[in-house]
Amino acid sequence: MGSRVEILNDGGYRSDGRRQFELRDIAIDLSRHGQADGSAMYTQGLTEVLVTVFGPREAKLRSQTIHNRANINVEVNIAAFSTGERRKRSRGDKRILELGAAIKSTFEPVIQTHLYPRSQIDIFVQVLQQDGGLLSAAINATTLALITAGIPLFDYVCAVSSGVHSTHAMLDLTTLEENDVPHLTVAVMPRTGKITLVTLETRLHSDRFEEVFRIACEAGKVLHEEMRNAIKARTSALARAMGEGHPAGAPSNREGDEDFEMGDD
Repeated sequence: MGSRVEILNDGGYRSDGRRQFELRDIAIDLSRHGQADGSAMYTQGLTEVLVTVFGPREAKLRSQTIHNRANINVEVNIAAFSTGERRKRSRGDKRILELGAAIKSTFEPVIQTHLYPRSQIDIFVQVLQQDGGLLSAAINATTLALITAGIPLFDYVCAVSSGVHSTHAMLDLTTLEENDVPHLTVAVMPRTGKITLVTLETRLHSDRFEEVFRIACEAGKVLHEEMRNAIKARTSALARAMGEGHPAGAPSNREGDEDFEMGDD
């Protein structure tokens, strides 16, 4: 095999004890962060991302104003302690710029930007810990943060990484696996089945692509259920707090959540 680590053993288990198609544990925290209009902490395995959303608000620079829709601004910050490598990544770092560009292009067709002409929506992505699947975790966290900010989306965006080891397709790769295995990230809109992003990080034989792509799309539906449940739980908690007459710092996003959910059967 030539691999330094055993990616998949003879019993069909991976180095972290998961099966081929098993996702890592997911934790979602939608409590409000600071002055943000919406936020989400999303953890998948050891990868942890915090996304905060501000807006829609007036664009700071006239050059960033688009007369018939909102401008989406994405900034990514990778905490120095988030990874084993000790080098600090600057804002102009190629990987950070690529992450930001991928998130922006994923959400431009999904956010209903036409409702907010001449305004700006700021998405701040803070990478707290990373162990594979960074882009997919950032996309899932962004979906949740936008919904909690009450910003209308055409659909959820649910992303996951998948790869192929020898002839075996695998889901939700760790850094160890990503370093060793050809892999891609797929972001799917579950209601329509539309794909808003496919990034291929490495060369992958076309014969293998179809299966890896298909299992990622299937996993997107599983993630959608997790994400929906988190939004529903938050909406119920807000509704209870409002019913009890709490100010609770609860933003008036409740309508946004419910509208979004109603179309989502």
